[in-house]
Amino acid sequence: MPPSPSIPPQGVEPPIRDRGDACPGALRLHSAADGRLARVRLPSGDLTARQATALADAAERLGDGHLSLTSRGNAELRGLPDGCGQELAGVLRAAGLLPAEHHERIRNILTSPLAGLDHHAPADVRLWARQLDAALCASAWTPALSGRFLFVLDDGRGDVAALGGDVTLVAESGTAGDPRGAVAGAACGGALLYVGDDPAALRIAGNDVPRAALTAAAAFLAAAEAGGTGAWRVRELPATHALTAHDTAARLRAAGIEAEYVAGAGPTGPALAADAGGPVPGIVPIPVPLPGIVEGPGGRRALSVLAPLGRLTVAQWRLLTAVAATDGTGELRTTPWRGVLVPGLSDATAAPRLRELAAAGLITAPDSPWHRIGACTGRPGCAKSRADVRADAAAAIGTTAAGPGLPVHWSGCERRCGHPHGTWVDVLATGEGYRVSVAGTEAATSAPVPVPVLQVPTAIVATAAAAGTP
Repeated sequence: MPPSPSIPPQGVEPPIRDRGDACPGALRLHSAADGRLARVRLPSGDLTARQATALADAAERLGDGHLSLTSRGNAELRGLPDGCGQELAGVLRAAGLLPAEHHERIRNILTSPLAGLDHHAPADVRLWARQLDAALCASAWTPALSGRFLFVLDDGRGDVAALGGDVTLVAESGTAGDPRGAVAGAACGGALLYVGDDPAALRIAGNDVPRAALTAAAAFLAAAEAGGTGAWRVRELPATHALTAHDTAARLRAAGIEAEYVAGAGPTGPALAADAGGPVPGIVPIPVPLPGIVEGPGGRRALSVLAPLGRLTVAQWRLLTAVAATDGTGELRTTPWRGVLVPGLSDATAAPRLRELAAAGLITAPDSPWHRIGACTGRPGCAKSRADVRADAAAAIGTTAAGPGLPVHWSGCERRCGHPHGTWVDVLATGEGYRVSVAGTEAATSAPVPVPVLQVPTAIVATAAAAGTP
């Protein structure tokens, strides 16, 4: 599923949806060229070692022996046989990965992966995410949300705020004696709530955040019904029924939730840009956890690794699970950058375990040639793809670098499934080779003529340089 653009293209009318979304889930399997596909929602990317083991068992026994990580931090199993749905559901249910089966496709919650693991000031906003997930699963009306509707909770560092949420909450630091921040277990104060692409925000008290997010989602469903276009996401609402911060504020106040209107430049605006050292003209910076060792409070360490092209073998996944169970807290966190965090290691064990993960083929350092390279499924798994983009990308890795901080994404067709947010080098398969361009910025340039696969590395470097990217 390609992520929706954070800002709709100028002049493009919102789509009219005449059916529900076909997003796969753990119970609704998708038919692909390589078999059935299951997508298991992992709110905030949280997994216990027991749950991770269950996913490995399912991939090994029922799937193709791999796990894929999505741009929302969810896990996918591919190559599943027909008729395996009940067995798969039983495995996931026993592991606690299906707490509410009617709600499993709408548990789309992204949270800052490093929240509570590093020295960033705000405390763990993941408490809000757990409360929101519980409220989603306990509400009879929430299954009416699309499987693509996305909640984002950013701890203030700006890492996930720009990832195209329908309802986005950005934590604000509390002040001493401020009752607005009275959330058990959290040191952060309230949050700024954004809906869709409206740059204005609503300041919400910390203890109201989960209920406010749910109320904003209800406001979207009301606007979607009134609009009559079958919108799946906030940015798809027709202009006559667009959901704004003003509209949402009225809903919140009717539900007894105080909301202070704050004009601004959106969740990627001045406040976050200042923390990041200022915006780069033409480029929206999205800070992400780098692969390596993350230093945290109390001398604890977290390991940050990335999956090459977003795919892990069962053996790699089991190794991560074993490190978490033996040396960490018994938990893992997946990230929307197709990575995995293993928290809670001691200083003495972190470096040796990271070396083990590197030896297993995982990306453990920012200078890895695999870092910032992504690809869709491609052939043979996807019938729509024009090329085996994963094989072509792997062949090109090590011979190209588009520049620091600029991802490269290989796509087999115009859907560009799984492409990054922000700015990236777009490598698109055509019938005559690959067309290379810089996407996601007004300064985007493109190669008008497709180039053969052997020339793609040179084209990537030249295209990035022509666009003026660093």
